[in-house]
Amino acid sequence: MTSGRSSFYITTPIYYPSDVPHIGHGYTTVAVDTLARWHRQSGDDTWMLTGTDEHGQKMLRAAAANGATPQEWVDKLVSESWFPLLRTLDVANDDFIRTTQERHEERVKTFVQAIYDNGYIYAGEFEALYCVGCEEFKTDTEIVDGTGAFEGLKVCAIHSKPLELLQEKNYFFKLSEFQDRLLELYRDVPDFVRPESARNEVVSFVSSGLKDLSISRSTFDWGIDVPWDDAHVIYVWVDALLNYATAVGYGADDAEFGRRWPAYHVVGKDILRFHAVIWPAMLMAAGVEVPRGVFAHGWLLVGGEKMSKSKLTGIAPTEITDVFGSDAYRFYFLSAIAFGQDGSFSWEDLSARYQAELANGFGNLASRTVAMIERYFEGIVPPPAEYTDADLRVQEVVARAATEADAAIERFRIDEAIGAIWTIVDELNGYITDNEPWALAKDDAQRARLGTVLYTAAEGLRALALLLSPVMPVATERLWIALGAAETLGRLHDQPLREAGAWGALRPGTSVNGLAPLFPRIEQPA
Repeated sequence: MTSGRSSFYITTPIYYPSDVPHIGHGYTTVAVDTLARWHRQSGDDTWMLTGTDEHGQKMLRAAAANGATPQEWVDKLVSESWFPLLRTLDVANDDFIRTTQERHEERVKTFVQAIYDNGYIYAGEFEALYCVGCEEFKTDTEIVDGTGAFEGLKVCAIHSKPLELLQEKNYFFKLSEFQDRLLELYRDVPDFVRPESARNEVVSFVSSGLKDLSISRSTFDWGIDVPWDDAHVIYVWVDALLNYATAVGYGADDAEFGRRWPAYHVVGKDILRFHAVIWPAMLMAAGVEVPRGVFAHGWLLVGGEKMSKSKLTGIAPTEITDVFGSDAYRFYFLSAIAFGQDGSFSWEDLSARYQAELANGFGNLASRTVAMIERYFEGIVPPPAEYTDADLRVQEVVARAATEADAAIERFRIDEAIGAIWTIVDELNGYITDNEPWALAKDDAQRARLGTVLYTAAEGLRALALLLSPVMPVATERLWIALGAAETLGRLHDQPLREAGAWGALRPGTSVNGLAPLFPRIEQPA
């Protein structure tokens, strides 16, 4: 690893591509991308992983229903829906892992063999209710009585579909042996699971006692063979969790694995237990370091209900980006929802925030600042004269916002980081209103003051472009070019983000370029 650069490895869950992605998948992905962009631009040795989980009974059945082999079916889904999602949302991931890739399958066998060799796997018989939709055996608290057509049946609390009683001879992982070690982990590393509500849930779950986990299936073959018994395939969730290690070289490239691991995992709260209980226990069993942390975000609610593909309540990301653009998508979901809590989506709220905060707040600030430099100084950034208290206050706001945003990112609170950065937008808009550069321009005696005001506004925008670039990479790049910063300071994404608050980086004499509206007005349907 390069000297002086800390490692920051972060992952999304690997998504189950049984259907097209909805805005909930997009929310998780842009959150992780923003965190990765922030650390990458801060000089950290950053690696972002996303991907798809392609084995399991649900995928096997979906392929058969569509007249395709499982591999043909997942290839179609990934190429037509999941790769395009990354382009749609301007995600800069470093790797995309598919669990059907040979690199993953071979390394999974190595890991499971290590657990077996260490004495943590045994053969046994198993009977339990299973949800194919969740690819998960259900506990009593996750089972409800069916209604309507399913009256008299036990159904999944999430999918509201009947559960299947499975009776198999399987291999089991001795999860129960790791209860004390897991509780010790949560105690010694209080922020291993975040937010606190998620941590409390996990501690309570583990404290109530752990049962051994069935980690193989023998009634179908769409999966990775158990290395010592090819009559079984590895349970899809075990296979899936291992992607975080296999993607960075576990079992094949010790140097790369040593450079990247351990990781931060960002997941939806519905899969928290897999990541905060089963996954670290498996790593302990294999003699591998546990992750650096697991952050569980809340659900996106539409009409008060969690989005669900099975209930047809999902919204495709393109329904938003085709109208508002990818930057607005990223900004809205990352700022409007407290990261870690549930959040409600509505078209009315999105439209209102787009108009007020992006078009009128940030976009108008950028457009009129550049336009006034073009009008009053022939497109050349003027030098500042003596700073007044009002100018110094802007500098203080910029410095404080940069520091507070970086601290918020360290806490995985992207919403609070954006809130801190947005104080610069509000401060600059008020500053321009109070100092009235259009009035100063009418008095030659105020020429130096006019230059100071417009330099202050432009330099504040320089800091904004840099601080907001992980959130809104497209608009900030356009602003950076319009300010002339690309020619004098270099590419936006090469700028050291943690130095964004240092005043005076934009050089007087820089030529600005015309700036079309960053967030054009959107005509509302009648």
